[in-house]
Amino acid sequence: MKYDQIKIFCGNANRPLAQEICDHLGVPLGSALWRNFADGEMYLQIQENVRGADVFVVQPTSKPVDRHLIELLLMIDALKRASADRITAVLPYYGYARQDRKDRPRVPISAKLIAKVLETAGADRLLALDLHAAQIQGFFDVPVDHLFATPVMIDYLKSIQTPETIVVSPDAGGVERARAFAKRLNVQLAIIDKRREEVNVAEVMHIIGEVEGRDCLMVDDLIDTAGTLVSGAEALLNAGASSVTACATHAVLSPPSIERIEASRIKEVALTNSIFPPEEAIKSARIRILSVAPLLARAIQSIHEETSVSTLFV
Repeated sequence: MKYDQIKIFCGNANRPLAQEICDHLGVPLGSALWRNFADGEMYLQIQENVRGADVFVVQPTSKPVDRHLIELLLMIDALKRASADRITAVLPYYGYARQDRKDRPRVPISAKLIAKVLETAGADRLLALDLHAAQIQGFFDVPVDHLFATPVMIDYLKSIQTPETIVVSPDAGGVERARAFAKRLNVQLAIIDKRREEVNVAEVMHIIGEVEGRDCLMVDDLIDTAGTLVSGAEALLNAGASSVTACATHAVLSPPSIERIEASRIKEVALTNSIFPPEEAIKSARIRILSVAPLLARAIQSIHEETSVSTLFV
């Protein structure tokens, strides 16, 4: 394959992941100059020719979400004005995805707004990883390739699986995701029924399924404050579970999440590098970081070659 017409750029959200993707593809990471004006505004200049190129912009919109989102929009706009042939926004983490419907009076549908903003900026297609809700794809009028980190997770989870392993969904909304893991691991499924009274505060109600004497594997798409994770783990252990391990794709890890994980009885938490993990997470003996770079690299190569990426949708 000739890579002379493929270009990969990134903002400042997760440069190590972008570099790892480039290493897998054997292409250099595109050069861009970033500066700040005195008032905090960002200045960007793409420092190489992209005319007629197939360009991929790797930028998770993780915290600080607004800044990283603006970086992404500026890059897309600059590349469009520099006559790039096609621009694919690669979002390993799609910020503002948790408000994906109007479930209360006078609230925005943030996920749709971000989709429209990305399209307006000039994105020709989107490559996303584990969207908070799969229906977000429908908010776009450009092609969306929605990947799952399941293959990366399953490879690791099989190495620690025991005959007593059972997959647990932390809430009713995550049952489909948990069922996919249970099927791949060939184990049973349990569900934690909880009521969320406030944002980032979860109250565990009861457990559906038999977890006594079992090694529980809690599966979620992201871990933010770890309140749901820790309270769910306590409920499982109080119900007689032998151990609790957790996995999630996106390491949002807002304070005091790491402290909660360290103070909990959770055996291990497996996360991916879709978001650049904080130093405390990297150093933690309870947290394991798995790389999604090979998965994203294969998807980028397939998109560039115009070949099917359906084998990655598992």
